Amino acid sequence: MKIIEPATPEAFEKYYSLRYETLRRPWNQPEGSEYAEDDDRAIHAMLVDDEGEAIGVCRLHLNAIREGQLRFMGIRADKQGQRLGDQLLRYLEQRAKKMGAKIMTLQARENAVNFYRRNGYEVIEKTYLLFGTIQHYKMARQL
Repeated sequence: MKIIEPATPEAFEKYYSLRYETLRRPWNQPEGSEYAEDDDRAIHAMLVDDEGEAIGVCRLHLNAIREGQLRFMGIRADKQGQRLGDQLLRYLEQRAKKMGAKIMTLQARENAVNFYRRNGYEVIEKTYLLFGTIQHYKMARQL
Protein backbone atom coordinates (compact mmCIF):
# COMPACT_ATOMS: atom_id res chain seq x y z
CA MET A 1 0.00 0.00 0.00
CA LYS A 2 1.04 3.56 -0.63
CA ILE A 3 -0.30 7.07 -0.39
CA ILE A 4 -0.68 9.12 -3.54
CA GLU A 5 -1.98 12.57 -4.29
CA PRO A 6 -4.51 12.06 -7.10
CA ALA A 7 -3.45 13.91 -10.23
CA THR A 8 -5.27 12.23 -13.12
CA PRO A 9 -8.99 12.10 -13.89
CA GLU A 10 -8.93 8.35 -13.22
CA ALA A 11 -7.28 8.79 -9.81
CA PHE A 12 -9.72 11.55 -8.84
CA GLU A 13 -12.63 9.34 -9.94
CA LYS A 14 -11.46 6.65 -7.48
CA TYR A 15 -10.87 9.27 -4.79
CA TYR A 16 -14.31 10.86 -5.04
CA SER A 17 -16.04 7.52 -5.44
CA LEU A 18 -14.61 6.31 -2.13
CA ARG A 19 -15.40 9.64 -0.49
CA TYR A 20 -19.02 9.21 -1.57
CA GLU A 21 -19.22 5.54 -0.54
CA THR A 22 -17.81 6.15 2.95
CA LEU A 23 -19.13 9.59 3.84
CA ARG A 24 -22.33 10.22 1.89
CA ARG A 25 -24.07 7.07 0.61
CA PRO A 26 -24.63 5.58 4.11
CA TRP A 27 -26.81 8.62 4.92
CA ASN A 28 -28.71 8.54 1.60
CA GLN A 29 -27.07 11.71 0.34
CA PRO A 30 -27.14 12.39 -3.40
CA GLU A 31 -24.20 11.74 -5.66
CA GLY A 32 -22.28 14.97 -6.02
CA SER A 33 -22.54 15.75 -2.31
CA GLU A 34 -19.03 14.33 -1.84
CA TYR A 35 -17.58 17.42 -3.55
CA ALA A 36 -16.74 20.65 -1.72
CA GLU A 37 -16.45 24.03 -3.40
CA ASP A 38 -12.91 24.52 -2.08
CA ASP A 39 -11.58 21.11 -3.21
CA ASP A 40 -9.52 22.80 -5.92
CA ARG A 41 -7.52 24.58 -3.20
CA ALA A 42 -6.86 21.47 -1.09
CA ILE A 43 -4.27 18.72 -1.00
CA HIS A 44 -5.91 15.35 -1.53
CA ALA A 45 -4.36 12.10 -0.32
CA MET A 46 -5.46 8.59 -1.21
CA LEU A 47 -4.24 5.31 0.23
CA VAL A 48 -4.17 2.69 -2.52
CA ASP A 49 -3.51 -1.03 -2.46
CA ASP A 50 -1.02 -2.86 -4.69
CA GLU A 51 -3.62 -2.99 -7.49
CA GLY A 52 -4.18 0.78 -7.28
CA GLU A 53 -7.63 0.50 -5.70
CA ALA A 54 -8.63 3.21 -3.23
CA ILE A 55 -8.57 2.14 0.43
CA GLY A 56 -8.70 5.52 2.16
CA VAL A 57 -9.05 9.22 1.41
CA CYS A 58 -8.53 12.51 3.20
CA ARG A 59 -7.83 16.12 2.32
CA LEU A 60 -5.89 19.01 3.81
CA HIS A 61 -6.21 22.73 3.43
CA LEU A 62 -4.90 25.68 5.38
CA ASN A 63 -7.43 27.72 7.38
CA ALA A 64 -4.70 30.19 8.26
CA ILE A 65 -0.95 30.39 7.77
CA ARG A 66 -0.23 28.17 10.78
CA GLU A 67 -3.44 26.09 10.89
CA GLY A 68 -4.14 23.08 8.74
CA GLN A 69 -7.52 21.38 8.64
CA LEU A 70 -8.28 17.80 7.70
CA ARG A 71 -11.62 16.98 6.09
CA PHE A 72 -13.35 14.09 4.36
CA MET A 73 -11.40 11.24 5.99
CA GLY A 74 -12.84 7.92 4.89
CA ILE A 75 -11.57 4.35 4.97
CA ARG A 76 -13.22 1.60 2.94
CA ALA A 77 -15.55 -0.40 5.22
CA ASP A 78 -13.75 -3.72 4.72
CA LYS A 79 -10.41 -2.14 5.70
CA GLN A 80 -11.46 -0.27 8.84
CA GLY A 81 -9.86 -1.20 12.16
CA GLN A 82 -6.46 -1.89 10.59
CA ARG A 83 -4.90 1.47 11.51
CA LEU A 84 -4.74 2.50 7.87
CA GLY A 85 -6.22 5.91 8.66
CA ASP A 86 -3.16 6.56 10.82
CA GLN A 87 -1.04 6.55 7.65
CA LEU A 88 -3.18 9.19 5.97
CA LEU A 89 -3.07 11.37 9.10
CA ARG A 90 0.73 11.22 9.33
CA TYR A 91 1.14 11.91 5.63
CA LEU A 92 -1.07 15.02 5.68
CA GLU A 93 0.36 16.23 8.99
CA GLN A 94 3.82 16.15 7.40
CA ARG A 95 2.53 18.03 4.35
CA ALA A 96 0.96 20.64 6.65
CA LYS A 97 4.23 21.06 8.58
CA LYS A 98 6.11 21.67 5.33
CA MET A 99 3.56 24.39 4.55
CA GLY A 100 4.26 26.05 7.91
CA ALA A 101 1.30 24.78 9.94
CA LYS A 102 1.81 24.46 13.69
CA ILE A 103 -1.63 23.08 14.54
CA MET A 104 -4.02 20.69 12.81
CA THR A 105 -7.78 20.89 13.33
CA LEU A 106 -10.67 18.76 12.15
CA GLN A 107 -14.35 18.08 12.71
CA ALA A 108 -14.73 14.46 13.86
CA ARG A 109 -17.89 12.45 13.66
CA GLU A 110 -18.81 11.05 17.06
CA ASN A 111 -17.86 7.49 16.07
CA ALA A 112 -14.37 8.67 15.01
CA VAL A 113 -13.43 10.67 18.12
CA ASN A 114 -11.50 7.79 19.71
CA PHE A 115 -9.58 7.19 16.46
CA TYR A 116 -8.38 10.79 16.48
CA ARG A 117 -7.66 10.74 20.23
CA ARG A 118 -5.45 7.69 19.69
CA ASN A 119 -3.58 9.81 17.15
CA GLY A 120 -2.94 12.72 19.53
CA TYR A 121 -5.97 14.93 18.89
CA GLU A 122 -8.00 16.50 21.70
CA VAL A 123 -11.65 17.50 21.68
CA ILE A 124 -12.01 21.29 21.73
CA GLU A 125 -15.80 21.54 21.59
CA LYS A 126 -19.00 19.85 20.47
CA THR A 127 -19.99 21.56 17.24
CA TYR A 128 -22.75 20.61 14.79
CA LEU A 129 -25.07 17.85 13.58
CA LEU A 130 -24.47 16.69 10.01
CA PHE A 131 -27.61 15.52 8.19
CA GLY A 132 -29.47 16.19 11.44
CA THR A 133 -28.07 13.04 13.07
CA ILE A 134 -24.26 12.85 13.07
CA GLN A 135 -22.73 14.78 15.97
CA HIS A 136 -19.38 16.42 15.22
CA TYR A 137 -16.61 17.59 17.53
CA LYS A 138 -13.87 20.08 16.78
CA MET A 139 -10.53 18.45 17.56
CA ALA A 140 -6.96 19.74 17.34
CA ARG A 141 -3.36 18.62 17.66
CA GLN A 142 -0.11 20.54 17.84
CA LEU A 143 2.24 19.69 15.00
